[in-house]
Amino acid sequence: MRLMDRMMGFFGINEEEEQYRDYTQEPAEPSSAGGRRKVVSLHTQKNIRVVLAEPRSYDEAQDIADNLKNHRPIIVNLQRVPKEHAVRIVDFLSGTVYALNGTIQKLGSHIFMCTPANVDIQGSISDLLADDANDILR
Repeated sequence: MRLMDRMMGFFGINEEEEQYRDYTQEPAEPSSAGGRRKVVSLHTQKNIRVVLAEPRSYDEAQDIADNLKNHRPIIVNLQRVPKEHAVRIVDFLSGTVYALNGTIQKLGSHIFMCTPANVDIQGSISDLLADDANDILR
């Protein structure tokens, strides 16, 4: 094996080619010098932790955004902040979510769910909020 092949294998660049060779050739007998085999985990998805936040002032918006930057979805309850601060927090989080290619959805009258790009949300509950939609931004 050439040095370049070893380096590419170390970085996983030619991994598909090696997997193909493993299936088409008979397995080599492991030797004491270099008989290590690659072990691939079938469980690649790790547990995702959802963070709950109930800010009391606009200053806590950055802490919420830091969770999004660390790829954690977060549910934000804005019932305990004044309306003008809630609007600013939603604006700040909307910009953060946009920069991270994530999404923001309204779950209730003062409750929002912000998710980074690695989290996919299915379904919608906006039909339940038809009369109460966007009251926080009025």
